[in-house]
Amino acid sequence: MVAGNFNQERLLARLTEAFGILALILASVGLYGVMSYLAARRTSEVGIRMALGATRPGIVVLMMRSAFLQVLIGLGIGIPASLAIARMMKHLLYEVSARAPAAFLGAAVVLGICMAVAAFIPAARAVSLDPMRALRTE
Repeated sequence: MVAGNFNQERLLARLTEAFGILALILASVGLYGVMSYLAARRTSEVGIRMALGATRPGIVVLMMRSAFLQVLIGLGIGIPASLAIARMMKHLLYEVSARAPAAFLGAAVVLGICMAVAAFIPAARAVSLDPMRALRTE
């Protein structure tokens, strides 16, 4: 009987979890799209760098740096906003702090891992090009 009283809360928690996972997938796909576009636009730059002696890991690091910057900006905006929203939703949480650092750290780590995978694929594809072919594209 007690479990039946919490069906609505349980449904709301599952819906929130599903929407959170959907948001993570959309953020990863969006970052992948942006990084693919940037990698395609920087093909000639990558070719020049490789022709001048840049190493493939160095170019991957260069391309990943811009992805990390985007994620850091997003975290810089998202964490304060989520702290403000968590304060407003404090009455809905049971035995959980509105400022649970483990939850915020876990979300940032998961987002960082998804960002690294979504950004590494286009970066690895960009450095796998032949430098002469990359220089001829324009």
